[in-house]
Amino acid sequence: MLYRGKSSFFYIFSSFAGALLVASFFAYQNYRFAKFKFINFSDTILYTQNDIFTPKQDNYYILIFSSKMDNPYKLLEKIENKENYPILILDFYGKIYKSDKNKIFLRTGTNQIISIIRKFNIKEIPVYFSIKKYNNKLFKQDSVLKIIN
Repeated sequence: MLYRGKSSFFYIFSSFAGALLVASFFAYQNYRFAKFKFINFSDTILYTQNDIFTPKQDNYYILIFSSKMDNPYKLLEKIENKENYPILILDFYGKIYKSDKNKIFLRTGTNQIISIIRKFNIKEIPVYFSIKKYNNKLFKQDSVLKIIN
């Protein structure tokens, strides 16, 4: 009888430990995916000079700034490792600049830019971060927000 009591305690404890392990793993995965945000270019409409922007690369930097405060070309000089990925440059005021192969200036409506600022929890501009292709037109934030001083 004594043996049976220890055995049932072991089974109850191991069941509890297993459930705790599964719950911990789920909480960690939820935290990991909540930490970084997603941007879907099917829903988020951004405009180049002549067209709607369609991502062609797997990685980009996104720079969000205000043309009323900063010169974008001076900000671009301060971005670390900018040669790694093309830079999507989004002006809060929608001013038009000339794009090239690695610098893509984009425009969008006020509601869309506010949605992006909310989604990525941007509290200060100018700011940049990297995004990585998750699938098709869905991109995942791949770095923390970096404020440019």
